[in-house]
Amino acid sequence: MKALVIIPTYNEIHNIKELIRVILDLYPDINILVVDDNSPDGTANYIQELSEKDSRIFLIKRSGKLGLGTAYVEGFKFMLKNNYDVAIQMDADFSHDPKEIKNFLEKIKDYDWIIGSRYINGVRVINWPIRRLLLSYFANYYSRIITGMPIKDGTGGYKCFSRKVLESINLDNVHSNGYSFQIEMNFKAYKKGFKYLEYPITFVDRVQGSSKMSKKIVREAVFLVWKLRCKSIFGLLD
Repeated sequence: MKALVIIPTYNEIHNIKELIRVILDLYPDINILVVDDNSPDGTANYIQELSEKDSRIFLIKRSGKLGLGTAYVEGFKFMLKNNYDVAIQMDADFSHDPKEIKNFLEKIKDYDWIIGSRYINGVRVINWPIRRLLLSYFANYYSRIITGMPIKDGTGGYKCFSRKVLESINLDNVHSNGYSFQIEMNFKAYKKGFKYLEYPITFVDRVQGSSKMSKKIVREAVFLVWKLRCKSIFGLLD
């Protein structure tokens, strides 16, 4: 199985150095694609130097801070163009444990996409302030009610997609970011009837760097779920 790990970055130089080392130590046969939004801290330059020495590492450097969702879309297009079987999406800040990748690759043999879920078998989140935890938990509850998806962690960012799921979605029409992007991708895959698994993971809040969460991201998610529901009702979902 040819697998690609996609990692969006913006000012993650300290985290990405260690993360890439850990992933390649654990999984020598995996490839890594970093999609960097022109980080001022030199993240892209570091990855470029690595990619010139190691054929398993790739870089897409973008012109500016264009957002998480569009970064993943570019990563998915790269994955499809270069004939990978699966794409694993994850954060650069170690909130997603690289040791879970082996479980994703095993589970994807029987499913079409895997969701690393923080809200299966209780709440599995470490070091989040209670306000952030409640926001995330109720955002997922709200998403389930409006969209009708039974997914407990529709906003989680640690996922594994099979090629056929990404081929079936018109990636050019995916423009959302943050929470919204995760919900939109899940909803489109769910509505197409693909088989998914919510696999329990433990999410650990970042130690270095700063969160990219903002009020704009939350507002986008609030309205997107209604947009998705309406499109689905009227047969306009692509």
